[in-house]
Amino acid sequence: MSESKSVFEIKRILAPTDFSGHSAAAVRFACQIAERLGSELHLLHVLSEILPTGPDPLLMPVLPPEFYKDNEDRAKQTLDGLLQADWGKPLKVVRVVRWGSPVESIVSHALDEVIDMIVIATHGRTGLSHVFLGSVAERIVREAPCPVLTIRDRGTTQRRPHDH
Repeated sequence: MSESKSVFEIKRILAPTDFSGHSAAAVRFACQIAERLGSELHLLHVLSEILPTGPDPLLMPVLPPEFYKDNEDRAKQTLDGLLQADWGKPLKVVRVVRWGSPVESIVSHALDEVIDMIVIATHGRTGLSHVFLGSVAERIVREAPCPVLTIRDRGTTQRRPHDH
């Protein structure tokens, strides 16, 4: 009798975060799933690159290397303190900070690290930036190389009691 192998194993889970309350709820959920499945949890924060503004993009000011290093260091420190003890214990936690567009960086990390599932909040940015930038989660669902689980922050919605 041959051993049957799971058709779909989730060894690596990616939880992108913008450090908002909404993304914290998704990270918590991803942490719980990773613990239950014995999976590795990848926490990813994407720092936006500065876009040139003004009449001549070539005249964009050159920022000192310390600017990039300081921002990366702050993001890494925030990632280090992100997980709460009661959120669950994944097999391993990998913390990554990247520069670039959130969607491209998330999809690229998923491809590079052979991620099996992405867990992302349905809301992150608020206000006008959300209207102008569109939904990152929606684009991730369309472009990701693996299944995407979208999490709606329960703290921001009213729940109806179940009918019995």
